[in-house]
Amino acid sequence: MSLMPGLVAMSANAKPTDPMEAIAPEKALVPSIQKINERRVRYGFWPKIRKTAARVPFAGQALSVWYAARDPETPMAAKGIMLGALAYFVLPVDAIPDIFAGIGFTDDAAVIAALIATLGANIRKRHKDAARAALETLRNP
Repeated sequence: MSLMPGLVAMSANAKPTDPMEAIAPEKALVPSIQKINERRVRYGFWPKIRKTAARVPFAGQALSVWYAARDPETPMAAKGIMLGALAYFVLPVDAIPDIFAGIGFTDDAAVIAALIATLGANIRKRHKDAARAALETLRNP
């Protein structure tokens, strides 16, 4: 079933097979996909980051992306792509399953790194500061 020509419908649990698909504008900015990604992130981000904050070196970057995506001043297009990247991190089905020690989060890290490389100007100092504070709390409760 196709939402639009060239786009395949995804279930709420589907995860792109290519990590770069998570932030591909032609998918991440489709309103129906944005709603799915927003729901995934709303319900899954904090439980996942709480479980993984001590193990993944990019937890601070993921948190800064989350704060930027929640900021009303962040442009809608940037938010859509940020939500796609965060949804990729949240979902349990993965190009490289997260349970593999040492390599399980490499695809998630690649998505977050690509997002920051392309949309980093939308991640402000206040987002990074909030991420640092949250990470400190998560790692040292």
